Amino acid sequence: MEDKVVVKSRFGRVCVFCGSSSGKRECYREAALELGQELVAKRLDLVYGGGSIGLMGLVAKAVHAGGGHVLGVIPRTLVGKEKTGVTVGELRVVADMHQRKAEMARHSDCFIALPGGYGTLEELLEVIAWAQLGIHDKPVGLLNVDGYYNFLLTFIDKAVDDGFIKPSQRHIFVSAPNAKDLVQKLEEYVPVQDEDVAKLNWDVVEIEQPTSPATPPPVPAKQLGFSGLQQAEIASVI
Repeated sequence: MEDKVVVKSRFGRVCVFCGSSSGKRECYREAALELGQELVAKRLDLVYGGGSIGLMGLVAKAVHAGGGHVLGVIPRTLVGKEKTGVTVGELRVVADMHQRKAEMARHSDCFIALPGGYGTLEELLEVIAWAQLGIHDKPVGLLNVDGYYNFLLTFIDKAVDDGFIKPSQRHIFVSAPNAKDLVQKLEEYVPVQDEDVAKLNWDVVEIEQPTSPATPPPVPAKQLGFSGLQQAEIASVI
């Protein structure tokens, strides 16, 4: 019997956003396990938000059990098995949620979002916005399990129709109903080119405020809600 040939992926590590809950339907748990198994089959390592509960725990355990490297990034406040369970694989503790997202992005070659709640949506939309602004050109994929994200996709199409998103930027991310098809779309993804975005310079600079003798020394301004260190981490995303 011939050995199955594994085509080398263009990626090394995949960042997965998903719920700390498993949801009410079995299809979500099945999709998380399927994604983990697909990453193992493609010999891709995992970067995730840490912990061992919910869908994120299922993905992490599947990749770890299959021999893949797992990196969990978690804010210090959430450390503790009573909050998120025991992190699978390597654990990296960071100061806050902003640094968590920057660290996850820095160590990943692409992003996948499984079903989840507010946190998953916030992480997904932020990396899409970063791509829109030219901060990174890494592929972003939406695992639309049993139509879970259909209303989100309809909303985005509405934003395009009403002029809030450029038609070309509708294709900043890809979506598919199963892990195998989604990973394939990510492999084939070509970054959206935008002349206006290409002119932006995201090198980190400190902006000093005008001062007078009566005012205290200047404090570097924060950009996009991040500290200078966190901005440097985001800007290093390639």
